[in-house]
Amino acid sequence: MKTENKMLTGSVKKLVWSMGLPMVVSMVLQALYNIVDTAFVINMGEEGINANLALTYAFPVQIFMIAVGVGTGIGINVLLSRSLGEGNKDKVNRTAGNGLFIGIFIYIVFLLFGLLGSKAFISMQANGSEEAIQMGSDYLFIVCTLSFGQVGYTIYERFLLATGKTMYSTIGQIAGALTNVLLDYVFIYPLKMGVKGAAYATILGQCLSLFLDALFHYTLNKEVRGGIKDLLPKKDIILGIFKLGIPAIIMQGLLSIMMLGVNLILGVSPNNQELMMGSFGIYYKIQQIPLFAAFGMSNALISLVSANYEMKDSKRVKELVKWVIIDTMIVALVFTVLFEALANPISALFGLASGNSSTEIASTVISAIRIASIGFIFMAVSVSCQGVLQGLRYVYSPVITSLLRWLSFPIAEILTSIISYFITRKQLKASVSKIEVKENNLQASLS
Repeated sequence: MKTENKMLTGSVKKLVWSMGLPMVVSMVLQALYNIVDTAFVINMGEEGINANLALTYAFPVQIFMIAVGVGTGIGINVLLSRSLGEGNKDKVNRTAGNGLFIGIFIYIVFLLFGLLGSKAFISMQANGSEEAIQMGSDYLFIVCTLSFGQVGYTIYERFLLATGKTMYSTIGQIAGALTNVLLDYVFIYPLKMGVKGAAYATILGQCLSLFLDALFHYTLNKEVRGGIKDLLPKKDIILGIFKLGIPAIIMQGLLSIMMLGVNLILGVSPNNQELMMGSFGIYYKIQQIPLFAAFGMSNALISLVSANYEMKDSKRVKELVKWVIIDTMIVALVFTVLFEALANPISALFGLASGNSSTEIASTVISAIRIASIGFIFMAVSVSCQGVLQGLRYVYSPVITSLLRWLSFPIAEILTSIISYFITRKQLKASVSKIEVKENNLQASLS
């Protein structure tokens, strides 16, 4: 017997917000974990500046962890929703079981990286304080080796979203984020655990989200059941999950590579590394909030478009695309207004440490936030379009459009050089003409 699938029958306008907002909350809260850690550690006094550098060095890996989890979650969500709509209980259970199997495999990969690669990864970016390198290595080691909470809650969150229990997934996320804030304060200040305290606060917050999401799933998610046998890997299920998820992993993973590239460049700079890298690290983390919010709406679009495209409902597909793009722009506009209005207080959170460097960092971040927020709406359109392409099963097109964000700097330089050339040519011609007129007049008067 088929289960009614609200993605195929519900009101499009309501669906976009009912599925989009929980994903926006989820993505924004994931971005906030590192921002909260940074806000606390940079205010540790004399150690604050190095602690900020340490978290900046670790952040590319954290972005990549989010990318892998979210991309895998998209594949699980779409396959589960599709199987539920078809009434195929066996496939529902096998998809959920294989989703957990993939989650275990992903955790093992990050566990091994944490054990074997943490120090090397931090060291290759740093060209300065051994204290910052040690702090970064400690932080990255903890968040990688104990990343089962982050991987796990991402999987169970998608189980809840696939069956429409969005409120419960949001409760799990918010509870984890609030726990992180509370424990950050307790571990870093009263207990004086430093950067390690920030890492453990993050892990415990993620573990609470995992516990709550798993609890809600096993007690309330009657539509998705399965046993140990469903954990056994099935080639068609795993390929189906990654076919849908790999584009999202690549697109969000590119953010990780971009930040790593900038860190490597700034890491070899001999001039004021603390200011440049510290400011960039904070700005880039803050910028992830509106970007991840847009990705949240885009993730909802992928699931909705994919399900309706599978059912050959062209009218709903077109309507979904229209409303998600519009609503994502609305979300981006809200963040634009907030960031323009609150740039000072947001940056002040990172300017309370002692010393001039912290004050300069906060001032630089203010300028960066205000300039970057102008482009949020345009960013929302491009991210939404990538979601449309993913939902329509295109693999390479969304990756290509995402790569264009990488190329924005060289493209801007090329355009600027071309425009500068023609402006200079025009102005030079006008100026030289004036000189030639004067010379001609002078020669005429002498003759």
